[in-house]
This record gives sequence, C-alpha cells and structure tokens, in this order.
Amino acid sequence: MMCVVPPGLVVVLLIVLQWAGRGLPSPVRPICDPRVLDRFIMEARDTETALTGEQALEVQSGLSLLDQALGAVRESVSRAAVQSLIDNNKSNIHSLSQVLRSLHIQDLSLSPVPAVGDSATRKVSSLSELLRVHTNFLRGKVRLLLTNAPACQQNST
Repeated sequence: MMCVVPPGLVVVLLIVLQWAGRGLPSPVRPICDPRVLDRFIMEARDTETALTGEQALEVQSGLSLLDQALGAVRESVSRAAVQSLIDNNKSNIHSLSQVLRSLHIQDLSLSPVPAVGDSATRKVSSLSELLRVHTNFLRGKVRLLLTNAPACQQNST
C-alpha cells in the first residue's frame, strides 16, 4: 500500500524545517574557531620544548665525549705545553657543563651517553682534527643552545 502525500503538505513541511533550522546557532567554521589556532600553538610549543631537550642532550653528550677523547689524548702526549693546553680545554668543558646545570638545562644523567665507538660519533685521526671538531661543536651546537636559553636572552628594550 502506497501513501500519497499532497504536494502542498511537503512544501509547508520544508518551509517549517528551513525556518526552524535558522533558529539554531550555526557552528563556527573550523578555520575561524580560535580553539583550533590555540591547539596549533600548544602543539608548536610542545614541539619546541621537545626540540630544546634534544639539543641539550646532544650538547651534554658531545661535551662528555669530547672530555673522554681529550683525556685519552692527554695520556698519549709527552710534551708538557700540549698537555697544559689539553687540560685547559678539559677545564673549559667542565665549566660549560656547570653553566648548563646552572641554567637548569636538562641533566645528562637522565639519558645515556653514546659510547665512543657508536655510529653517531665521529672518529678522528689526529689531535688537530679533534680540536677542530671541538671548536666547531662549540661554535655550532653549544652556541645555539645557549643563545636560545631563556636566561641568556637579551632584553630588546
């Protein structure tokens, strides 16, 4: 059995439904919703925080590896003047570690230091090459980390 609905009733029903739909608040388009942008900002901050932690870990691991390498090289050097220079570099590495601790940058004890033979480390064949790696490490990763540390930011006033 088929029910036939008069066309006038369908038109009236559509008009009522359309009128009732206008009374409901329309949802904010996602692109205009400030909560969407707030979420993006929050995720960007989380990513930035994670990246800063990674940078700190790389710097602290690198300082530890350089300290180990300089200690090993010092034992094989016989000239007192070169030993003194190596001792000075080791002292500077310890000072940098203290600076990182004083800035409350992630402590190395939270993560293991890569082994000297690890694939992430670079093998050097001479003292001059080791010192070049040390210098580039200080110019690159250490400077970047300290420049971005909140305590090291210069006020632009």
